[in-house]
Amino acid sequence: MRRHDRSLRALAVILSIVLLMAPALWNGFPLLQWDTGGYLARWFEGYLVPSRAVAYGLILNAGAPLAFWPVLLLQSGLTVWVLALTLRVHGLGRRPLLLLGMVAALSLLTTLPWLTSILLTDIFCGLSVLSLYLLLLHADALNRGEHIGLIALIAVAAATHSATFAVLAGLLIVAALVTLFDRRRMPAKRLGCGVIAVVLGAALVFVADDAVAGRFVWTPGGFSLSFGRMLQDGIVKKYLDRHCPDPALQLCAYKDQLPHDADVWFWGSDLFDKLGRFAGLGKEMQTIAVGSVVDYPLLQIEDAAIASAKQLVAVHTGEGVLNIIWHTYSIIQHYTPQLVPAMRAARQQKGEISFININAFQYPLALLAMALLPIIIWLAWRERLPAPIGELAAIVTLTLLGNAVVCGAFANPHDRYGARVVWLATLVVILAVVQTRATRLGTPAKPA
Repeated sequence: MRRHDRSLRALAVILSIVLLMAPALWNGFPLLQWDTGGYLARWFEGYLVPSRAVAYGLILNAGAPLAFWPVLLLQSGLTVWVLALTLRVHGLGRRPLLLLGMVAALSLLTTLPWLTSILLTDIFCGLSVLSLYLLLLHADALNRGEHIGLIALIAVAAATHSATFAVLAGLLIVAALVTLFDRRRMPAKRLGCGVIAVVLGAALVFVADDAVAGRFVWTPGGFSLSFGRMLQDGIVKKYLDRHCPDPALQLCAYKDQLPHDADVWFWGSDLFDKLGRFAGLGKEMQTIAVGSVVDYPLLQIEDAAIASAKQLVAVHTGEGVLNIIWHTYSIIQHYTPQLVPAMRAARQQKGEISFININAFQYPLALLAMALLPIIIWLAWRERLPAPIGELAAIVTLTLLGNAVVCGAFANPHDRYGARVVWLATLVVILAVVQTRATRLGTPAKPA
């Protein structure tokens, strides 16, 4: 590669990273959310909290001495790397200006830079899906170092959130079915690499939890979150009306006092605090959640389907990026007090961040991109678009549906859960447009 080309490529990468960190740079401090403090505190407190992965908490602690900026640099750098690999396997590599242009488009049109600029696990879900796609369908275009890097990225991503792990596991199940029918398209060796990556992620969860909390267990939270969705849907009240009085159920005495909102129950209920929160009610919530499935299977299916549908279109940018996240503030003040002045000086803490105009622009585009995915799949099937574009569109479609089920039916619909993967739909549309334009100009993309 000529010196000029190397310089141009380096400049494109640097500018791309800056674009992805732009919201945090403008803010003056990494963006924070309700859950950020829960991740950060794991190392200091030494016990497990539902849905707060120790693995990501360790990443935050590693970046804390430099005000967490290394964490954002890692998240943005990995994003640029995976996007560059995606361009290359689609025959669009060695075009640094195209990479920069695509990152700029995604930064303007999607929630992507808000994911890379915040101290949350969300960016790792989309990146791990793209990484799995590269390993399963384009392994021949990757060198050994890239293979290892993608496996490591998937493993870490799977360890950062149980929902991400579930989405990846679902994609692997679909890939296994493809292997049964077409081993040439999906060789068992490639499937094995994906399985190894996700298994390593599971192992990382157990090892990290044992190292920090002295418990060789999976991060808790699954049944509790399902309980929250059932509480909100009225199923918990129905179950308690049927089974109470029961001395084994503390909630029988309070069944008429339960809130109708899962977020209020978990994060704003004096009753939940009084009964010991997750530590005091964890087993009981699991009993009720499982028992409700047994007692009301059809109602569960109906409500889960409705919740999944709601989650599919809940993709607004910026949920939880507020200036009233007292728990996160208190954790930073208590464990990293040297960062408090910079945190308080940030625009977020001054209430200067609003997503109203951003979502007025981005939300319709996100829905449009999702709606275009089936069309792109059909065009690829009719050979009007390259087959790899159709395959990527199919994987992103499965990801969106799987994410909606995992986060909507098994937890509770939130825009944050949908936003973390919806940018992939826009990425597919951009790639389809670029390849179509290249073909019309007589310079079709060359396979990697």
